[in-house]
Amino acid sequence: MSLRSPLGKVLGVGSAKQGVQHWWLQRLTAVALVPLSIWFVASLLSLGSFDHATVVAWMSGSWTALLLILFVLVAAWHSQLGVRVVVEDYVHGAAARTVTLVSVLFAHTLIAAAGVFAVLKVAFGAAP
Repeated sequence: MSLRSPLGKVLGVGSAKQGVQHWWLQRLTAVALVPLSIWFVASLLSLGSFDHATVVAWMSGSWTALLLILFVLVAAWHSQLGVRVVVEDYVHGAAARTVTLVSVLFAHTLIAAAGVFAVLKVAFGAAP
C-alpha cells in the first residue's frame, strides 16, 4: 500500500523527504536566536555609552566576539531558511525559482561572511 496520491504516482513527483529537516532547522535556529538576542540587547544596554572606543573595547572581548559571530551566523542561517520558504511558495517557474534560490543563498552567505569578518577585524584590533 502506498501513501502517494494517484496523481503523484502518475507524475512521478512525491515527497522530497526534506520538509521535516527544514522545519526542524528553522525551529532550532529560532530557539538559538532567543538567548543570543537577549544577550546582545542586554550587553548593549549595559554599555556606558555607544562611542567608538567603548563599542570596540566591548567587541574585543573573546567571549563577546565569539557570541557575536554565533549571533551573525545563526541569524543569517535562520533568515536564509525563511526566505527560501517564501521563494519556494511564491516564485513560479523552475528557472526563476532556481535563480532566486541561488541568489538568496549567495546573498546570505556574503552577509554572514561580512559580519564574521567585521567582528574578527574589530576583535583582533585591525586599523579601520
